[in-house]
Amino acid sequence: MTEKIEVGSVINGKVTGIQPYGAFVSLDENTQGLVHISEITHGFVKDINEHLKVGDEVKVKVLSVDEGAGKIGLSIRATEEAPVQTEAPKAKKPRRRQAAAAVQQDTNETPQGFNTLKDKLQEWIEQSQR
Repeated sequence: MTEKIEVGSVINGKVTGIQPYGAFVSLDENTQGLVHISEITHGFVKDINEHLKVGDEVKVKVLSVDEGAGKIGLSIRATEEAPVQTEAPKAKKPRRRQAAAAVQQDTNETPQGFNTLKDKLQEWIEQSQR
């Protein structure tokens, strides 16, 4: 690998190959790097072929250099200004569920709600004998 390629530098290159996960860019005769699909442009990229084709001249920023593996991570997106967002969409407020009101049919009955089985057992026995 060429020693002049450093992280953070901006270099002109040429697209030499396109895969579903990214585009290979030749930086010089002996060196090429990969622009991952997430680094093609700002926003979502579904198909790289809609943005790049083999032979395109591109300006890339070096994100990472792995001398041992011989890999260079590149970004086209980092060389472009981020689009200005007008107004951020308002987040929807989560809906709150209304607490179910305990309904008493007779004033003599106990209100509905959580009771242990031990508390309810005697009441159920009496109800079944009626």
